[in-house]
Amino acid sequence: MTNTEPDTPEQDPGDLNPDPIESKTELGKTGFLGRLRAYFLAGVLITAPIFITFYLAWLFIHFVDGKITPLIPLKYNPETYLPFGMPGLGLIVLVIAMTMIGALTAGFVGRLYLRASERLLNRMPIIRGVYGAIKQVLETVLAQKSNAFRDAVLVEYPRRGIWAVAFITGTTKGEIQSLTEEECVNIFLPTTPNPTSGFLLFVPKKELTPLSMTVEEAMKMVISGGIVTPVDRRSADAKAKSVVSAATYENLDILRESERIPVLIPKDHAIGTDENS
Repeated sequence: MTNTEPDTPEQDPGDLNPDPIESKTELGKTGFLGRLRAYFLAGVLITAPIFITFYLAWLFIHFVDGKITPLIPLKYNPETYLPFGMPGLGLIVLVIAMTMIGALTAGFVGRLYLRASERLLNRMPIIRGVYGAIKQVLETVLAQKSNAFRDAVLVEYPRRGIWAVAFITGTTKGEIQSLTEEECVNIFLPTTPNPTSGFLLFVPKKELTPLSMTVEEAMKMVISGGIVTPVDRRSADAKAKSVVSAATYENLDILRESERIPVLIPKDHAIGTDENS
């Protein structure tokens, strides 16, 4: 018997050893495109925030000018005598007007006029409710010693094991606090990415975890949907220690008895099972 071996095609030495010049060229193209992409993204990251900020400022100024400038008499409007428009004229007039109104109401005559105006508004059924609510909110937010939105906290919401960032708006008082055994705090839980809407919650103070990040940093985190994460500036010992845990009540429910004593029971435990058995 004769052994016949299949003919194997001879491999080109070039296939085993590719041209080093061609490989370097491909790597050079890849590296060049990668650098261009990095430069482009860096340019976007630098210019986009500046462009968006100036664009929003321009929209605000244009809106104010469109509402205030037409109210200026023609003989007092500088645009009547100039061959070009003056962007921001309405905003300047608005700031001057608000400052003058504040200065006038600070005097004796101004306070009398303010009290008379408030008495007139308080006699109107629907307007008095809207006016009182808006005034109270503005006085609370714009007060120099106000603690509104001064602290960012971590709250367990909407269920145990899930955490959300919220802001303390004040201490719970009045009927709500008198009906609650624990000392409660008013917190505002904003929505993402629109923080102007959210939920008002009355939470026991001991169930809140204060955050070291500032209110501005926490608000950026909420608006960005968690993309922008503030740097943890705590000490190494504080970072190594866990403060909250989601596994504590993972398989437990809280049953509040008539004596207001919280009792932990397993979730699969049916109330009244022992009595039926």
